[in-house]
Amino acid sequence: MTARVQIQTQNFNLHDEVEALRANDPSVGAVASFVGLVRDRNDGLGVSAMELEHYPGMTERAIEAMIDEAHRRFDIRGARVVHRVGPLLPMDQIVLVAVSSSHRGTAFQACEFIMDYLKTQAPFWKKEQTPEGARWVDARVSDDAAAARWGLTQINTTT
Repeated sequence: MTARVQIQTQNFNLHDEVEALRANDPSVGAVASFVGLVRDRNDGLGVSAMELEHYPGMTERAIEAMIDEAHRRFDIRGARVVHRVGPLLPMDQIVLVAVSSSHRGTAFQACEFIMDYLKTQAPFWKKEQTPEGARWVDARVSDDAAAARWGLTQINTTT
């Protein structure tokens, strides 16, 4: 069985990840996925590179708790999150969220739920290389609407 959460420096293959998620489960009727990429701009500045850091163990536990919550909220068959850390360049893949379900609507909802959590609450830190020098940026985007839509501020994901 493939782990539900993988934090890694190396790139990932979308096809392989989706195949592993749906393997040997004939009740899967849909897989929804999201792949996030490094952009060459952030907050109006050019970005030539970035480095993502995390706290090993804590980050995986927090994401595992959110996948557990997705299973409670949605009728999904499985979920997989792959998040890269370390140095990255524009156009590099950063994150994969993939969800399998019997029906597409549920897969889309659960995928968005997990991605909104990752974007607003997951414990990652990033350093961007800009024309003005390096700067640390909180990797969590303040998106109150996304967090409120799911009630994420009330979920304890650090235990």
